[in-house]
Amino acid sequence: MKMFVVFVILVHVSQHASAVEVDKRDPFVLLPCDFVTDGLDEPSVVWSRYDLNPSTVHQRQQEGDELKDQNQLYSSRTSMKTDALKTGDLSLNLTKLHLSDSGSYTCTVRWFRMGRQRELRVTDIQLQVKVSQHASAVEVYDWDPFVQLPCSFPTDGLIYPSVVWSRYDLNPSTVHQRQQEGDKLKDQNQLYSSRTSMKTDALETGDLSLNLTKLHLSDSGSYTCTVRGFSRGLKKELRVMDVQLQVKERFPSWAKALLVLLVLGLLVGALLVHFRQYFMSVYQVEVDSGAESVQLPCKTTVPLPKDAKVEWRDGDNRKVHVYQNGSDQPEEQYSNYSGQTKMKRNLLKPGDLSLTLKFPRERDSNTYTCTIYNRERRSLMKKQVELKVKVHQVEVDSGAESVQLPCKTTVHLPEDAKVVWRDRDYWKLHVYQNGSDQPEEQDSDYRGRTEMKRNLQEPGDLSLTLKYPTDWDSKTFICTVYNREGDILMEKQVELKVKVHQVEVDSGAESVQLPCKTTVHLPEDAKVVWRDRDYWKLHVYQNGSDQPEEQDSDYRGRTEMKRNLQEPGDLSLTLKYPTDWDSKTFICTVYNREGDILMEKQVELKVKVCQVEVEEGAESVQLPFRTTPDLPEDATVKWFCSDRTVHLYENRSDQPEEQDQDYKDRTEMKKDLLKTGDLSLTLKHPKETDTGKYWCGIVNKDGVILRQKTVELKVKGNIRNRSSSTDPTPLMADQSV
Repeated sequence: MKMFVVFVILVHVSQHASAVEVDKRDPFVLLPCDFVTDGLDEPSVVWSRYDLNPSTVHQRQQEGDELKDQNQLYSSRTSMKTDALKTGDLSLNLTKLHLSDSGSYTCTVRWFRMGRQRELRVTDIQLQVKVSQHASAVEVYDWDPFVQLPCSFPTDGLIYPSVVWSRYDLNPSTVHQRQQEGDKLKDQNQLYSSRTSMKTDALETGDLSLNLTKLHLSDSGSYTCTVRGFSRGLKKELRVMDVQLQVKERFPSWAKALLVLLVLGLLVGALLVHFRQYFMSVYQVEVDSGAESVQLPCKTTVPLPKDAKVEWRDGDNRKVHVYQNGSDQPEEQYSNYSGQTKMKRNLLKPGDLSLTLKFPRERDSNTYTCTIYNRERRSLMKKQVELKVKVHQVEVDSGAESVQLPCKTTVHLPEDAKVVWRDRDYWKLHVYQNGSDQPEEQDSDYRGRTEMKRNLQEPGDLSLTLKYPTDWDSKTFICTVYNREGDILMEKQVELKVKVHQVEVDSGAESVQLPCKTTVHLPEDAKVVWRDRDYWKLHVYQNGSDQPEEQDSDYRGRTEMKRNLQEPGDLSLTLKYPTDWDSKTFICTVYNREGDILMEKQVELKVKVCQVEVEEGAESVQLPFRTTPDLPEDATVKWFCSDRTVHLYENRSDQPEEQDQDYKDRTEMKKDLLKTGDLSLTLKHPKETDTGKYWCGIVNKDGVILRQKTVELKVKGNIRNRSSSTDPTPLMADQSV
């Protein structure tokens, strides 16, 4: 028997690396990769993310896509050109973007040569999916007292965040800089001295707007808001917003006089309009979303001229319905109302000018005005109607097996009617047509999670059952019924609110439990995955045992689950040594053998930041940090405050030469700290200037952060002198808030 041995040879060349930034709301992103595959034997290309398991994002062979090993996070969201392996354009198209798509993507080409498989890593793409980088324009006059340049960005996920406002046409370019300790203005351009300010809690709330006073014409220009900080051991910088400021010149005297006259004219006109319509009442109408129609009343008791024109407009002055010359004028109607309105005939006789609005939706909640004009466009009559469309609200706990989104009808539907449930972003939850479900039209987020009753054409129930609701499902859903021509026969909205279980614990607690319970039996081959909001895995349980090799390093050795998970009961997770960095939403998901979700629940954990308070003059203060024992011997432990190194432990010993001068000979850590897991820092002779946020991180030899914690230290002024204290014991701070 012959044996064919395939050798895999890795071809090492200088690999290309590039970065791609995209907004979450963009329809797609293209990750570029080019490689000449012409002449290669059996070429294929694999796109991978090695921080995921499985790591395959997309694979293409000569026969077509090969997606059996594809990570399910990318199901139905990736594609490549059909002739990719012929043209060498191996770029990957990724749609329906999520923030969790951010990461490093690798494009690898494989082929055979002389019986051996060869492999070439062609390019690495660093993808950043973010909230859109905004650009805006602000106009202001030089006599205005101030102007605010807007900028918003959540900085709670960064270590030592700071924000810089800049004008790159100036030197120096810094307009204003804010760090956690306060403003840092030593590099500020003197043109802005004493004229800029930000909110004191800007880096906590994410409102990074800049206040500029005493305006000059020379302040006109482009201002850039940039956020800096550390994340997972790497320094990050993001250009959040560009604001184009235009400072206009003060009005000349003649312009002021003209402005005064204009204001007086407007006031007089407004008063006339006010008293002219003083007796015109606003009629209020309320209706449920899903009603077949609602009537907006407008009646008259006098005959109207034959050439009268009736206009219904909404609060945005858009034409809802126009009637003239004995007939409707649909070509004048705003497109959103096309086919949705109806008026009675013979409208010019004394009586009813009311408007029927079909299938009212929440967006139809508005003030509508019925106006009758004569031939000269003079108003003969005007009436307003305020419409409020109520949306049915449903509330359910995260972790519930299912929730029903109600939608009922009292009329028969045609056999070829099409029922579409979609969310507010127009992603399809469920489609029913021709007597059966149409799962191929469903969006992947909802696949396998929805169910509708049969015989929908019978008057009754079009309600949708949504399985395993999470807080991401908290949104408005719309049920729409179409006829064969695509006209809407019925529409109803349902607002779903999924409540997330909240757990709060003090920093310094030995452990906290994240609850997740079920009342049903799970199959023996069920897989239980706990992950955080960034899709990092806390804990994996499968085949009757834990799977620590699938755990992310941040959580290794810190989690524990009960055994016999297949018994109805408790899938709760115990998280040891929680710190403020664990304040986030965690998700427990149970999968069957095929990867279908059997159950999902979310838990929001809030770990209160450890706060320590001491008086100046105390001999010492301890910044507490306890975590799991037996940390890697080659790990590095670093305490920071702002951008200063407070204490560094590396290569199994302290490194005082790396310390900031302000902390020289004032810090101490315990012996065998990696073995015991006690990473607390003793700070000697604390001063009022030591007040601030201290961050401790443990990093392995590969630069991956294993543990981290923040401690807020407040050193009060020297109210009483402790320097002569005979008690040599350091002041121990309470670890709770």
